[in-house]
Amino acid sequence: MKIRSVKLREAHKAASNGKPSFCSVLWDQQAHHIVTASSSESAISIHDSLLPSTTPKIIHHHREGVTALALSPNSTCLASGSMDRSVKLYKFPGGEFETNITRFTLPIRILGFNKSGSLLAAGGDDDGIKLVNTVDGSIARVLKGHKGAVTGLAFDPNSEYLASVDSIGTVIIWELQSGSIIHNLKGLAPNTGSDPSVMNVLGWSPDGETLAVPGLRNDVVMYDRDTAEKLFSLRGDHTQPICFLSWSPNGKYMATSSLDRQILIWDVDQKLDIDRQKFDERICCMAWKPIGNALAVIDVMGKYGVWESVVPSSMKPPTEDIPKLQSRNSNGLLLFDEEDEEPSAHGNSSDLGEDSYHESEIPTRKRLRKHSTNDEILDEADSEDFSLFPKLDSRKTSHRVKRDKLDNIDEGDIGKATYSRLKQQEAFQPGATPLQPGKKRFLCYNMLGSITTFEHDGYSHIEIDFHDTGSGPRVPSMNDHFGFTMAALDENGSVFANPCKGEKNMSTLMYRPFGSWANNSEKHILSLDGPVVTASGFKDEVAFVTHSSTCLPSNDQVLEFRILNISNGTQLLRGRLPLTPGSHLTWFGFSEEGKLSSYDSKGVLRVFTNQYGGSWVPLFSANKERKSDENYWVAGLNANKLFCVICKNPDSYPQVTPKPVLTLLNLSFPLALSDLGAESLENEFMMNDMHLKQIHGRMEEMALRGLYDNELDDEAFSIEAAQDRCILRLIASCCNGDKLVRATELVKLLSLEKSVKGAIKLVTALKLPNLAERFNAILEERLLNETKGTVETTLSRPNCNESVLPNAPTSPKAKTSEFTLPSTLKAPILSAPLFTKKQKSEGAKFESGKTEDKQTSGVNEISKMHNTNVADAATKAVVSLSKVDSNLETNQHFKSSNNQNVKPGGVNQVPSNRPVNPFLKSSIK
Repeated sequence: MKIRSVKLREAHKAASNGKPSFCSVLWDQQAHHIVTASSSESAISIHDSLLPSTTPKIIHHHREGVTALALSPNSTCLASGSMDRSVKLYKFPGGEFETNITRFTLPIRILGFNKSGSLLAAGGDDDGIKLVNTVDGSIARVLKGHKGAVTGLAFDPNSEYLASVDSIGTVIIWELQSGSIIHNLKGLAPNTGSDPSVMNVLGWSPDGETLAVPGLRNDVVMYDRDTAEKLFSLRGDHTQPICFLSWSPNGKYMATSSLDRQILIWDVDQKLDIDRQKFDERICCMAWKPIGNALAVIDVMGKYGVWESVVPSSMKPPTEDIPKLQSRNSNGLLLFDEEDEEPSAHGNSSDLGEDSYHESEIPTRKRLRKHSTNDEILDEADSEDFSLFPKLDSRKTSHRVKRDKLDNIDEGDIGKATYSRLKQQEAFQPGATPLQPGKKRFLCYNMLGSITTFEHDGYSHIEIDFHDTGSGPRVPSMNDHFGFTMAALDENGSVFANPCKGEKNMSTLMYRPFGSWANNSEKHILSLDGPVVTASGFKDEVAFVTHSSTCLPSNDQVLEFRILNISNGTQLLRGRLPLTPGSHLTWFGFSEEGKLSSYDSKGVLRVFTNQYGGSWVPLFSANKERKSDENYWVAGLNANKLFCVICKNPDSYPQVTPKPVLTLLNLSFPLALSDLGAESLENEFMMNDMHLKQIHGRMEEMALRGLYDNELDDEAFSIEAAQDRCILRLIASCCNGDKLVRATELVKLLSLEKSVKGAIKLVTALKLPNLAERFNAILEERLLNETKGTVETTLSRPNCNESVLPNAPTSPKAKTSEFTLPSTLKAPILSAPLFTKKQKSEGAKFESGKTEDKQTSGVNEISKMHNTNVADAATKAVVSLSKVDSNLETNQHFKSSNNQNVKPGGVNQVPSNRPVNPFLKSSIK
């Protein structure tokens, strides 16, 4: 057994008779304080969790030992119950006494707030559980049904049920709206007898789907939320009954303490204990740290301590992916105000005396007015008997609606309220990692560099680093006194921001240029038509994502994107953002070439293209790449690669130290299996086709502005040559797979004349004479159409003395009506709008001759392999053809017979109709 030492220090004096006492411990929401109490002392101690050696703040208001503590969800109100039979409220963390909220006739054993903090449940040796309204101190309801002392209470996170357990092991699940018993389960938990230091407890999982109860076999039993059926149990090395249990904030882990003086830490999904601790005394209470990997414990002698790193670092942290639910009743309407209120600061709660003990009737709607979005609906439907908890007919599910109490409520309004239970994705900053107390984190991480922050001595320290230290400027670190939570970085500077924290602490936005002067620092303020999810920028463009509506019934997000040009104040694009079903957006930004891209939680990368009037294209699927224990954290992408950091499960993001290592992954379409067995070739074909369309689109945009870019022209020609090589390999695969019709379609997509001739020689070498004749017919038809088109175009010109080719000399012959066919024929680009390559030099023509000889000899080598396998011959033919890759730029182009457009610089641009693409199955014009 693995033994780990947890140091305990005295918080409260042990009982004078040496008997064990029940002691309580809890954290506040920000984990700044630990509160402890003991049934042997009347004092409550508030400890500084950051400086545990300092003297705690002591609260003295009870006359006898404190048996129960509870802290409101927003950590503004502390409640305590005592042997003196009173329940008191205090301001927190100051500890100022507020009021005696209620009293009992017998000692109190347990307290608990609901999710909104508007109700406080109190139970003990009395025969009833009181539900106290913390706004005005009234008793909303008394729940009676237990035969023994109530020792455990737990509000359902969805605010629909209350679960309770008593000292004889009976578990009751109450419906809050009606106050009735849904399930009365006798003998589920152990009988604790008359020892007040041993109490049965129970707890709902953070998502509200499971109720955990100590079992009769030294185990923990899980029960279904609605049916109360047993789901499974956690049974390990506890040798005596469990006396306390606590869920981790994300519900993945559970801590259990037993009469055997052990604490076991469980992985609930795996049903295995992952760590344990043996103590000198029995641990009677535990509390998980809300924002960290730690567990506070206290024993029956009043000693408390903190178990650090309770979950191994190799596993998912206990505070990651915490379920966030909205408190509501079963028809989707909010039961109580979800806004943070300071309890007992309103109404007449401060007027209640020490001996006040009033149990009023259940308050009406007029007495407790709620501040939900459905106020108007409920106000129209309310009557004097419309109480805080309307009765319902059915008890079988968690979505019951009593129509007779809501006759005046429109069906559509109820539907809208019901949709509010679906969780919309929260806003996030691309390239940022979550807050980790005591650790550095990334405010920004992209292809250029990173911005990190680390909190120290009350302020944060920010550093900016560039991946390429030689090219990026050297930026000094700075102290952050504003508490920045997000940042962005580019070549010119960095920008920082923090959220609004009330009217007195508005948001701060700071731009820090890397140069001595910022050449453009004006701001633009816009109101968006939906909650913002994320945003990203590229040069003069900014893109952002918003929620366009509530979630779908399937809980899928409905997101919209927009792209604005800041320099000219225009909106470039707007549309829906596609996501994989059941996923959410995890990264959003631009590629190095300026293409808008997105990445979702299912591992699908999409890039926006101008094809089909604007569409998103999936270019990567992590399911085909990553291992089962890996997660991809995206940093950026370029035209061919995805840049990401590979994180091992359960981590979904990297740490600042050690420095993350970028991994490059190839972009590829998530295609179905190829009947040719050539998935990589088909992917290459589609990627080349997409890139070529993008380049031609940019060239057309430049042409409209009267500009011309030689580099784009060269890049397009290189991709076109690579596409021909890919098509030749696909033709070989089709021939090998007896897909001759598809091979015929593919040869029509070749751009270069030499590529078509190479395809003819290839099929001839593979002994496919009929296919060779088809290829020859296609080539002859093209040459004939090119000749006719060139003659008609030339004769139709009013002035024939202008040269067809740029920089060509004007001769007397050119002034006549005669036409001489140019010796260099240009081929149409079949996969995208045509452009014409600039004329080659004599040196290039000489190299072209060499290329032709090499290509011809390469195919002739195949013709000698009559006795070899067809597949081997095809493969070797393609390899031989690929040897002349570097010289393909000198090959001749065909010309089209369509209308001519003169491109800037005098080069003729001839668009043409495109044949059917056998893979995209659409006509591209």
